[in-house]
Amino acid sequence: MTSKSLNIVLGVGGGIAAYKVASLVRLLKESGNDVRVVPTPSALKFVGTATWEALSGNPVVSQVWDNVAEVPHVSIGKNADLVIVAPATADLMSRAAHGAANDLLTNVLLTATCPIVYAPAMHTEMWQNPATQKNVSTLRAHGNVVLEPAVGRLTGSDSGPGRMLEPEEIVAAALALVSAQIRDLVGRQIVITAGGTRENLDPVRFIGNRSSGKQGIALALAARDRGADVTLICANVTAQIPSGIKTVFVESGAELKNAVDAIASQSDVVVMTAAVADFAPAHVSDTKIKKADDGSAPTIELVRTPDILASLVAERKPGQFIVGFAAETGDSQASVLEHGRAKLARKGCDALVVNDVTGNHAFGSDDNEVTILLKDDAREVHIPRASKSDIAHALWDLVAPALS
Repeated sequence: MTSKSLNIVLGVGGGIAAYKVASLVRLLKESGNDVRVVPTPSALKFVGTATWEALSGNPVVSQVWDNVAEVPHVSIGKNADLVIVAPATADLMSRAAHGAANDLLTNVLLTATCPIVYAPAMHTEMWQNPATQKNVSTLRAHGNVVLEPAVGRLTGSDSGPGRMLEPEEIVAAALALVSAQIRDLVGRQIVITAGGTRENLDPVRFIGNRSSGKQGIALALAARDRGADVTLICANVTAQIPSGIKTVFVESGAELKNAVDAIASQSDVVVMTAAVADFAPAHVSDTKIKKADDGSAPTIELVRTPDILASLVAERKPGQFIVGFAAETGDSQASVLEHGRAKLARKGCDALVVNDVTGNHAFGSDDNEVTILLKDDAREVHIPRASKSDIAHALWDLVAPALS
C-alpha cells in the first residue's frame, strides 16, 4: 500500500458487478485516498448517484454536459493519480481500446496520464470472444493494466472465467502499481514457473519436494505490477495464487515442460523458479505398492528427468532472457556458491538465483536470502534476508535493463 494520499478516479461500468464497487470505494477511502466516482449512464441503472456521493464524499457526474464550467472531461483525468475501472464491461473496454469519447468516463480515460487499471466483469463467452481479447491486448499495449477476471459464479446459474475480482484484490493490485512507480516491463511477455513437481510411484505415492511456490508467485506479482503480461505455470503450489494473473496448472516435470514449451517461444523472459524433480521412477505402478510379508522394501529404479532449463537455453529465440533458480546445500566437494557457479556455466542461462536451503530455511517461508549470478557480468548480487517480494523486485531490477 502507498502511504501517500492519492486522487483516485473510480470509473464504474454498466454491469451487475457494480454493486460490489461500493465496497471498493470504502476500501480506497479507508486507505486515506480521495475518490471521485465517474459512472457510465448504464452503471446508474444498477447503483444510483446518491450511493456514490455518500460513499465517496464527492459529487458525481456522468455526462460531459454536467458542470461544464469545470471542464470535467479534461480536469478529472488530468488531476488523477490513479484510475480504476470496475466493472470493466466488454463494451466499455472496446470503446476505451478504440479511443471513443462518447461519455464522461471515456473522455477521462483519454485525458488521464496516470496508471489505469481495468477489472473486467462479464460472461465467460464474452470474455473469451476474440474481439474482447483483442481489445484487452490493445489496452495492455497502451500501457494499461487489465487484470485477469476470477473464475466463479456469474449471473444466473453459469460459472466460469469472467467474474470480477473481489474489491480487496483490485485495491491491492492498483495501489501496488502506484507504490512501485516502476513500469519498465510494459509490453513484455514473461513466463514464470512456481512450486514443485511430483513424479508418481503409484496412485498414492510420489517423489516430490518442499517448494511452496511463494517465490514464483512473488515474481509474477512484481512483474505484473511493473507492466508485464505474465503467465504463471504452477506445479503443486501450497501458497495462495492471487487472481489477476494468467495461470496454468501442472503436476509432473513432463507436464511442466510441455506447458513451458507451448509459450516460451512467444516470451521475452522465462524464469524457472519451480523446483523440478531431477529423478522419476522408471516404472509407475497402476496399483498401490503393497508391503511385502517378509518385511523387505521394494527397489525403486530412478531415471533422469528432462533438463527443462538447458533445453530452453538451447532453443531460445534471439534476445530472450532466461533465469534459473538453484536451491543448493554445501558439501565436501564445494560451497553453495561454488555449486551455483558451476550450474550457471553448465546450464548457460543468463542469470541464476542461488539460495542456500540448508536446514530448510527457504521452503515455505515468506522471506529468503539469495545471491544472483549473472552470466555476462562478474558481479555476484547478494540480497540479504528480505521478503520474497523484495527479492522479486531486485531480480527484475537486474533483468529489465538487460531487455532494453
